[in-house]
Amino acid sequence: MKQISSVQNPFIKSLLQLQDKAKNRKQSGTFLIEGQREIMLAQKGGYRLITVLFSPEIISLSAVNQITTSDTEIIEISKEVYQKLAYRDTTEGILAIAESKSLLLSDLKLRKNPLILVAEAPEKPGNIGALLRTADAANLDAVIIANPKSDLYNPNIIRSSVGCLFTRPIATGSTEDVIAYLKDQGIAIYCATLQDSTHYHTQDYTGATALVVGTEATGLTKAWRTASKQNIIIPMEGEIDSMNVSVAAAILIFEAKRQRLP
Repeated sequence: MKQISSVQNPFIKSLLQLQDKAKNRKQSGTFLIEGQREIMLAQKGGYRLITVLFSPEIISLSAVNQITTSDTEIIEISKEVYQKLAYRDTTEGILAIAESKSLLLSDLKLRKNPLILVAEAPEKPGNIGALLRTADAANLDAVIIANPKSDLYNPNIIRSSVGCLFTRPIATGSTEDVIAYLKDQGIAIYCATLQDSTHYHTQDYTGATALVVGTEATGLTKAWRTASKQNIIIPMEGEIDSMNVSVAAAILIFEAKRQRLP
């Protein structure tokens, strides 16, 4: 088994670049995952693990073998190297290099009568992670990011989603392409926006539905508001007129889920 003990090792330096630079992730078609749960969720989601690195001072080889498959390279690294690569203070001594998946709209496989979350141009990894966790909790059919501002394989997104990036079908595309895709699939669009809106709970989400949310700062672009079957709003009774995007999305999603209960 290969062993690496120096943080100056060229391979370790390349992994640091993989963490920090979206360009490197795109060029290599790979990304880094940290933590047992996240790695196992990635495997369950159909991601191929190329290499697993582990620190024997934190996790045993037998535990690593339970996670990996026969075609996965296993590398033993020193605790110093692991701490250089790891983002989290409390962690489990294991990282993996995984192969990226296509995030094309055309690759989405939707069941009949889907419920989809669309987020336009979310920027903060924490918000994206929270949206993905909500999507997982509601067992949504897909999450679509329109006009993405962040690389979804950013380690901050993987960490904030606690691996939920891997648990739901996900795709990205321009706003125009996403709208065209939804219309082609016969999916009704409901946009959370202040303009020309009605209370969210008055609408019927039992058919094929896409719930669309924008950023707290700028909301949704006009293209979405125009394409919407109905713009919807969550009534606000306090002094402010908006809430965190992941909280708003959760309210809308679970109303749709409630309506779909048998």
